[in-house]
Amino acid sequence: MRDLNYQLKQLCDRNRDGSYATQFDRARILSHVANQLHDLGYRHMNADSLRPKHVDALVQQWKADGVSAGTMKNRMSAMRWWAQKIGKDNIIARDNGSYDIDKRTFVTNISKAKVLDDARLAKITDAYTAMSLRLQSEFGLRREESIKIVPTWADGGDRLKLKDAWTKGGKYREIAIRTPEQRTVLNEAKRLAAVGSLIPSGLRYRDQLQRFRAQCDKAGIHGVHGLRHNYAQERYRQLTSWQSPARGGPRSSQLGPEQRQRDLSARLLLSEEMGHGREQITAIYLGR
Repeated sequence: MRDLNYQLKQLCDRNRDGSYATQFDRARILSHVANQLHDLGYRHMNADSLRPKHVDALVQQWKADGVSAGTMKNRMSAMRWWAQKIGKDNIIARDNGSYDIDKRTFVTNISKAKVLDDARLAKITDAYTAMSLRLQSEFGLRREESIKIVPTWADGGDRLKLKDAWTKGGKYREIAIRTPEQRTVLNEAKRLAAVGSLIPSGLRYRDQLQRFRAQCDKAGIHGVHGLRHNYAQERYRQLTSWQSPARGGPRSSQLGPEQRQRDLSARLLLSEEMGHGREQITAIYLGR
């Protein structure tokens, strides 16, 4: 392992800021950054030798590679964390605009929905991972929620209850159980987990998260957040009776007064079911 890769790994191991998922992603990004710096000709760097020229070189390479604005911003966040930990906060400008990194585009009217592929799901050998994926598909759960969930506790009869300890932002919420498929998956999850969560006995969340990632990679299942997009779009269609703009349905500007009211009601309900609480966020999943 190169010196820079090793030292950045040590830096991450000593500073466990944020959730485990955040730590994992940060370490992955910084390892990638170290490799890119080596490929760009900076062969003898260590963790303390970060300079503005390195940041500029990386940003230019990302742009040449066609990296999305969102991905670049995530990488810049990890880089700022690195600079802060070595006491060199001023190396990187606080505003991404200084590097001509465009703002994220949330509303594209291009669907990012993904359907759980049965053939790929059959390649998952860990029953807990397979069940988490099915719950994400049927209820639009986030990955963390689908792993931490205790199915027996969550079963509220006509609704799925999500405890604040499982959710992003620590906010309790409920999701209506509307279909036979949802009921079937939840019943099977209860049988698998008994009275516990979808984290096997003897493992911690971080252990099961690693197993989940490895299982999905091996089965060729990528971008599981797309299952959440698919749930949102299907739920919107059920609530409004037409497709969302992301799926080719009418845009908000094309709706009549009654349709606009139904559109707003559907988005407000969806924002609650998905744990956002802000109608504006639904545009990420549905378009506008």
